[in-house]
Amino acid sequence: MAKTPIKFGTDGWRGIIAEDFIFDNVRACAQGMSRYFKEVGLARRGLVVGYDSRFASADFAVATAEVVAANGIQVTLCQGPTPTPVVCHQVCERNAGGAAIITASHNPARWNGFKVKTEHGSAAPDQILADIERHIAVAQDAPIARLSYAEAKAKGLIQEVDPFPSYAVRLAGLVDMEALRQQKITVVADSMFGAGTGYFSRLLAGGALKLEEINSQPNPAFPGINPEPIEPNLARLQDVVRERRAAVGLATDGDADRLGAVTETGQFITQLQTFTLLAYYLLEVRGERGAIVKALTSSRMLNRLGEIYNVPVLETPVGFKHVAPAMLEQDALIGGEESGGYAFRGHVPERDGILAGLYFLDLMRRTGKTPSQLLSLLDEKLGPHRYNRLDLHFPAEGRGAILKRMEIARPKSLDGIPVSKRDTLDGFRFTLEDGAWLLLRFSGTEPLLRIYAEAKSQEKVDRLLSLGREMAGV
Repeated sequence: MAKTPIKFGTDGWRGIIAEDFIFDNVRACAQGMSRYFKEVGLARRGLVVGYDSRFASADFAVATAEVVAANGIQVTLCQGPTPTPVVCHQVCERNAGGAAIITASHNPARWNGFKVKTEHGSAAPDQILADIERHIAVAQDAPIARLSYAEAKAKGLIQEVDPFPSYAVRLAGLVDMEALRQQKITVVADSMFGAGTGYFSRLLAGGALKLEEINSQPNPAFPGINPEPIEPNLARLQDVVRERRAAVGLATDGDADRLGAVTETGQFITQLQTFTLLAYYLLEVRGERGAIVKALTSSRMLNRLGEIYNVPVLETPVGFKHVAPAMLEQDALIGGEESGGYAFRGHVPERDGILAGLYFLDLMRRTGKTPSQLLSLLDEKLGPHRYNRLDLHFPAEGRGAILKRMEIARPKSLDGIPVSKRDTLDGFRFTLEDGAWLLLRFSGTEPLLRIYAEAKSQEKVDRLLSLGREMAGV
């Protein structure tokens, strides 16, 4: 059987379960990761292993732990499906050398994945991933050490932990949990059948706040949806918010590192709006200062906030493997992506959909505004910004032709407005003289082309997306 080339994309290696995401390949990943952490001297601090609610994720996590333990490395294994940010917090809590997480995040049910986290609890940057890939390739051609789970546990090389209590303590140091619990509002939480099930309920229980959970039983089939908190997957959340007359709806993705939100009227709040509102909350409501780090697909509203509050705004390619290092270097206040992942100073430099949701609730509490009023506030303070994204699947053999069409595309104008800049920081982005922009890039985790646009009106956004689709020929 030909070996599978294992390459880490925007956020880990992902494959189709039973096709290329198989035990042999997962064990090779564990062996390559173990060799890397031993090579750089971090293995002596131990490694954390976590997993989500996908099919066989627990079994893949045990297989990972067995290989790591066979390399003489202490393993802390999280009990039960655990959100990625909670695993990352365990790394920091235990001063571990890093972590492996079995998850494919927001991908469809037939996918699973292998994420590597650094000693900071952050996504591993490209150089580290390249070194791990090199070790994995070697491991695929040699016998891999294994120590049975029972034997590793008996030798004290594997320790199981409940990561929730220490994570809850950390969050209580970042936001006034008791004040959140005492709000007399209804909140609907949608865990999208994923690892975030029960977290908002456990954190917010015991007060006046009424929290209703939906899609709250972990289910590896993710029935009827992809576990990505974007509008096409949140129809039930929107309906329940309206039916219950709730104050807000909050959704976390399959491994709870992303947040989606809907207003009290059931309107979806785009990720760009959520990111901007969270930055506003930290800058205006909490009075904090620090850099904003944004992936290039995020809103220009953040640049405007930077001007108003006199803080730097740094732009990176898509992926927290780019955002996290910039956050650490700048001691940034907030970092985030258009995908709905946001990280915050004082916490792990990694996306946390749970903390983002709590901060959103605190923004509502401290301003006394509904989500709809907060969206109006954005327009009043920063001017109108509208956004949308197209996700276009294509046959794998067509990628080269699409890429060639995008490489040669150099329009002088789009939708009647001159193009002021074309850049290739990540994909192909066209910035117009009126501040609107269009971006075409391949997903780093799925076989699809993403087309993004932001402009002053939704009609213009739709026209730009159509032009982008013509440009790519998809």
